[in-house]
Amino acid sequence: MTENDTGVEMPRPTIVERPARNAGGWRMLGIALLTVLAGIIVIVAGALASSGGVGLGIGLVVGVLLVLAGLVLGAGLTAVAPGEARVVQVLGRYTGTVREDGLRWVNPISDRQRISTRIRNHETGTAKVNDLDGNPIEISAVVVWQVEDTARATFEVDDFVEFVAFQTEAAVRHIAGSFPYDAADRVSLRDNADEITAQLSAELALRVASAGVRIIESRITRLAYAPEIAQAMLRRQQAGAVVAARQRIVEGAVGMVQLALDRLDSENVVELDEERRATMVSNLLVVLCADRDAQPVVNTGSLYQ
Repeated sequence: MTENDTGVEMPRPTIVERPARNAGGWRMLGIALLTVLAGIIVIVAGALASSGGVGLGIGLVVGVLLVLAGLVLGAGLTAVAPGEARVVQVLGRYTGTVREDGLRWVNPISDRQRISTRIRNHETGTAKVNDLDGNPIEISAVVVWQVEDTARATFEVDDFVEFVAFQTEAAVRHIAGSFPYDAADRVSLRDNADEITAQLSAELALRVASAGVRIIESRITRLAYAPEIAQAMLRRQQAGAVVAARQRIVEGAVGMVQLALDRLDSENVVELDEERRATMVSNLLVVLCADRDAQPVVNTGSLYQ
């Protein structure tokens, strides 16, 4: 047994793909047709040469045997389409896989199972899962995969297409529960999509390796909070955005106030005592940090009134 990072033990493969013995189909088709034609000629010639007796019987037997031999040879012809392979079994024993496309010839008594080696897509349904923080989320993914080892796909699992579908569902749920939906100080599903999809592909590859399947790519296609908490989480995100914006505004305002005081001091525009400096700082911060335009008030008295 092999154990991957997910803690799931997968069976170690007991069989691997190997090429099956085969020959060019068109040459064997010609041989089969010639054999059948020769048998027919022998039968007809025997019938014409002898009106009865042993000669006719021998000619008939030889001709029939030739016809049967030609038909048996023809039974070994197999058409292999591009993007397909044929898994060959003889009396229940795996003897190899034919991947060459075109007309091929294999053992006539063999069983030849068609396996598609084309690239396929599988999209999971929308699953409701709790993330690492316990928040219910909805997630789905699409996986691009291909059969790499036809022997494992045929003999290691009952139905490799169904196997990929179930393992994809399990991997997506495991990944969704291993990370928070949104976090500033950790890897999260929303902010670290490339890392998450890379880990999803790696976990899927480990899960389906025993079935002879290669994962080409995986992508999360839907990621959202569950409807029952979506509004609350939206308000939390909005509040976090407001706090972050206010923090940036305050940082900028403090810098502007410091610059204004330094310029006033360096150019000797006005001399302010500590009380007046504090008043100016307060007024400037109110003007710069307010969320609406300040209303100016003209002081017609002295600085102290």
